[in-house]
Amino acid sequence: MNANPLVHLELHTDDLARACAFYDALCGWRADRVATYTALDLGDAIGGGAVECGTARPMWLPYVEVPDVGAATARAEELGASVLLPPRTGPTGRRAVVNSPAGGELAFWQPRGGRG
Repeated sequence: MNANPLVHLELHTDDLARACAFYDALCGWRADRVATYTALDLGDAIGGGAVECGTARPMWLPYVEVPDVGAATARAEELGASVLLPPRTGPTGRRAVVNSPAGGELAFWQPRGGRG
């Protein structure tokens, strides 16, 4: 079985402007507004983004590319995870978010059309 690659890191924060300014100054990660999403330039190896939401504690959500979001979500449930966001389709692909039995959140990502 091949490992599913980490393809995106997304920051969930209650202060988007402050977080973007901090990571830009510290790491050089430039924020770029793309429609309703704030993309972060983390370099060539991985995509990044930031979302302002009513989170009590800011957190990074890793996205793992999988061949089938539905199957990955079902497998996570079999292993004891809870589903925080059921599989859904957006303009560029499918995603879901699960919380592991140990408490770590993980997003599954399936780009439209598969790997490119």
